[in-house]
Amino acid sequence: MALFQKQNLDIRLDLGRVHECAGRARRSFALMLAAQLSGPILWITPQYETQRPNPDGIRPFLDPARLLFATPQRPVDSLWCMEEALRSGVVPLVVADLNDYPALTPVRRLHLAAETGARYSAKAPPLGLLLTPDKGGAAGVETRWLLQPDSTEEQPGWQLKRLRARRAPPRAWHIAQTPDYCFTAMI
Repeated sequence: MALFQKQNLDIRLDLGRVHECAGRARRSFALMLAAQLSGPILWITPQYETQRPNPDGIRPFLDPARLLFATPQRPVDSLWCMEEALRSGVVPLVVADLNDYPALTPVRRLHLAAETGARYSAKAPPLGLLLTPDKGGAAGVETRWLLQPDSTEEQPGWQLKRLRARRAPPRAWHIAQTPDYCFTAMI
């Protein structure tokens, strides 16, 4: 699945796999990604987490009614919830907002669940996105992205970096939001 596909900028996330995004604007990355997909989005945030997506903040990206929220009590339950959602193949995107990096074994389980979900999905294979703190560091993810705010007075913007990918080199882009809520990426 390619973000900003019309511009052919090589910002790509493979479906049926689990990816990671870190940085201060990681939730914006998840919303940009969700806007590219159709159907409901499952957003998993631990119950104790105080920062959650706000409908007014979601609206510039997509209709907030598309988001389903799960709030498990324990961190391990967040990964279990993500695994089961990916395995079902019912939602196109499963986002887990984590406070720590999962180990390799849970990430591998998530990949296997996404592959299983691809067989059950009536449409496209599901995509898993781990939102992690700092600069990321989850082992075994397909790609690792870093998104930082980089706005001007005239236009919201972000610096997007692909830090790691199995099939592509590291790269950076500037992403801007136009007045009609379209997103453009420039090298």
